[in-house]
Amino acid sequence: MEIEQTGLKDCLIIKPRVFEDPRGYFFESFNQNTFEEKTGLSGRFVQDNQSYSSYGVIRGLHAQTGEFAQAKLVRVTKGEVLDVAVDVRPSSPTYGKHVAVRLSAENKLQLYIPRGFVHGFSVLSETVEFLYKCDNFYNKASETGVIYNDPDLNIDWLIPEGMESISDKDLLLKPFAELKHI
Repeated sequence: MEIEQTGLKDCLIIKPRVFEDPRGYFFESFNQNTFEEKTGLSGRFVQDNQSYSSYGVIRGLHAQTGEFAQAKLVRVTKGEVLDVAVDVRPSSPTYGKHVAVRLSAENKLQLYIPRGFVHGFSVLSETVEFLYKCDNFYNKASETGVIYNDPDLNIDWLIPEGMESISDKDLLLKPFAELKHI
């Protein structure tokens, strides 16, 4: 496993060691001991989630607040996404900054998103299967987020205007300036 810094503290790109031969490939997608040894961060995950989406879908930007805040380890098993994490930790020197990383079944990259970030992704392939681990359990009452097209964040989701598909729930998310601390 190789770890790459993203420029946002503790938000990391993880590149697994892939063993390929004519039969296919094998890789260890997660190992708690290796993760903790290489990052110095906790690798205790308690919930796995999976979603399926089609081209143009933008999910996010989501987070959980308070005692239900979550760190996530995200990856793609089919297709490709642009994965986006925004630092919303008020005391962070990168507060309000974001990182965008292409994750795909082909590149097998993963993104570790620490607590204190909002997260989302756009689907760049015809369809995508997206998996993520969370270090805390989901709690509906603790949901928060930021509208995907917030002008202060200026995120390029790589989806042409008019081709986006956004849930009604995500269209109700507030601007970054109104985000309550998570």
